[in-house]
Amino acid sequence: MKKQIQFPTNKKQFPTNKKTALLFLSNCVIVFIIRLQYSEVFRLNYNFHTHTYLCGHASGIPEEYIQRAIRCGIQYLGFSDHAPMLIGGNEKIATRMKASEIEGYVAELKRLREKYKDQIDLSIGLEIEYYPSFFSETLKRIKEFDIEYLILGQHFSREERSGYQYVTAPIADEDDFKEHVAQVVEGIHSKVFTYVAHPDVFHFTGDQALYRQEMRKICVASRECNVPLEINMLGIRDHRNYPTPLFWEMAGEEKCPVTFGFDAHDVQNVYDEVSLMQAKELVRKFDLQYIGMPKLILL
Repeated sequence: MKKQIQFPTNKKQFPTNKKTALLFLSNCVIVFIIRLQYSEVFRLNYNFHTHTYLCGHASGIPEEYIQRAIRCGIQYLGFSDHAPMLIGGNEKIATRMKASEIEGYVAELKRLREKYKDQIDLSIGLEIEYYPSFFSETLKRIKEFDIEYLILGQHFSREERSGYQYVTAPIADEDDFKEHVAQVVEGIHSKVFTYVAHPDVFHFTGDQALYRQEMRKICVASRECNVPLEINMLGIRDHRNYPTPLFWEMAGEEKCPVTFGFDAHDVQNVYDEVSLMQAKELVRKFDLQYIGMPKLILL
């Protein structure tokens, strides 16, 4: 909770002695600077990484997210629930909406956008994997539903073929790791994604030199294509394997554009001050090129 800084409200509270008055004024300046710094650390007016109950592992209805976002000072809110498998892939995975639900998802968000149009700017997106084997056809289908933007969230290995894994699980297989990196890099170069969500999500337990070699490719692609990398606050608040310091050290070295995402799976975390403070500390520690609100790449 923010500390409330009290300023004088009547003449009796102002000092009359000149020396005391000067000290008082200097303290006021210091307090003013602290308040600016405090605001810069804790306030954020955007979030484009927001889920709904349709993905099967989030709670709350979209309107509740919007109402909390407004209360917390969010001016730009984007919903980016896990995209359904429209072409190929594994429709059975219970961590994304079903193909039959996407039309209703868009319709409900359009209704809420109209309802709250004077209070918040609402965008309709999806978080989706980049699977080269069928991404082109998937993109064509997505565009049929008035989806406005995409964020790249590469959650599974092997394009969900036989033997695939959720990549936050410890994985030592070098081929799976290299394929994951290659897919993310190719996704960045496609230039259809607004940003890369949790780019350090892959929990590689193999050789650290190989980790540096491969993950730097993501950083280089981000810089060359000017596609931001997201510091993911779900990873922070759930104490996951990401954000990974080694990755963000390289992101700092490569001067990649960096943005923030709350990755909200419940209403409360559509704005999360505690995780935001830690994300800001990563920016400071690794001298990251924080760009603020990302520019939406419209489909």
